[in-house]
Amino acid sequence: MANFENITLEKGMYQGKGSLTEALEKLDPSENYKGTSLEGLDAFSRQLKRFDIKVSGSGSDCVEKFFQTSNSAALFPEYVSRAVKQGMERADILPNLVATVTDIDGMDYRSIVSAPSEDDKTLKVVSEGAAIPQTVVKTRENLVKLHKRGRMLVASYEALRFQRLDLFTVTLNQIGAYIARAQLKDAIDVLVNGDGNDNAADTVSVDASGKIEYSDILKLWASLSPYELNTILAPTEQMQKILAISQMQDSNAGLNFQGTGKMITPLGATLLHAPEITGAKVIGLDKNCALEMVQAGGVVTDYDKLIDRQLERAAITCTAGFSKIFTEAAKTLTC
Repeated sequence: MANFENITLEKGMYQGKGSLTEALEKLDPSENYKGTSLEGLDAFSRQLKRFDIKVSGSGSDCVEKFFQTSNSAALFPEYVSRAVKQGMERADILPNLVATVTDIDGMDYRSIVSAPSEDDKTLKVVSEGAAIPQTVVKTRENLVKLHKRGRMLVASYEALRFQRLDLFTVTLNQIGAYIARAQLKDAIDVLVNGDGNDNAADTVSVDASGKIEYSDILKLWASLSPYELNTILAPTEQMQKILAISQMQDSNAGLNFQGTGKMITPLGATLLHAPEITGAKVIGLDKNCALEMVQAGGVVTDYDKLIDRQLERAAITCTAGFSKIFTEAAKTLTC
């Protein structure tokens, strides 16, 4: 039966693996609430309801509502983490680039690689009794470089205690957006320059210096074969040049862009605006094969400081890195 009102919340719940929400789900599984008025709420949301804390909407509470009891104060770091994650998800285009996400407990991670030759890629007929061709998978020589990205929350409790939670959430969302953009910059660097294992992306040059024509997009598409060109990253200037291509100005592409804001190329690849790209280049890749994201711990907060109202120097961080899976699944088009 429901027992969310009887759970004792404490700092120690943040010290295990996973988030506070995951710890609460083990103590108070959401499946126990099927068919009740609380169905659809996760374990953390039920705790907010328990202490009558409203974090959004015109009737949202003030920050001080979290600190009415020691139990409710323990929820504050998870609220901060969730708001930061929400901001990351809104600003994040990494799901359009990353083939897989690997969660690790430590800081050392070595990815795997399979680098077949052109002959290996050909699935030849195997005669009776003959050896079957092999695909060799091995660990990479160098570790994946993990970068800690984050922000320091600098504000006194006195300055925030009477602020509405929905307004504070906007600030935390922006911190998440900063982290997402920093991680995108790391991903772009790995796509272009490699991950330290001699796997920088090959370069394709445009036909006319400084211009991008439809033939250049076709050249990029052809250079990725047998991989699929399904994602194109471009900085602002190159994005404008691509959108100015006559083939991008047909009625269907125009209606899609004007109606939804989503941009496509004549070849059906998703076109993404990435101001983080430096230099006159465009990145084309197969998002299903090009990049692995490695993250350690997700969003991490100084939970002890936040619970004790020591907001002045509370860090909010996220540690992640990137590794190339198949080197040939990403190419750069230089202008």
